[in-house]
Amino acid sequence: MSDCIFCKIANKEIPSNLVYETENIVAFNDINPQAPVHILVIPKKHIESLNELYDKDLAGELLESVKEICKKLNITDYRTVINTGKEAGQEVFHIHLHIISGRPLKWPPG
Repeated sequence: MSDCIFCKIANKEIPSNLVYETENIVAFNDINPQAPVHILVIPKKHIESLNELYDKDLAGELLESVKEICKKLNITDYRTVINTGKEAGQEVFHIHLHIISGRPLKWPPG
């Protein structure tokens, strides 16, 4: 999608602080972090939200990448979040997983 900011980051049209990259996945620091560690993990392929993620292999790769990123960065305690839809807080309509860590996280989140 030509106007998707995450597609532009994945295609390296917009600079970002990449922390992880594979053939299908990129991860970078969130520009509006909600904790000391706040990383976004996205597929390079444009998929609007979890509701449109039909590729089970890619879904597995997204989750596996979270473990790899946390291992690489020596993060042992973290929260993952996938917002799906505007009312759930999704602001960029390209599926992304949040890795949030570095401070105590309360429940419920809000």
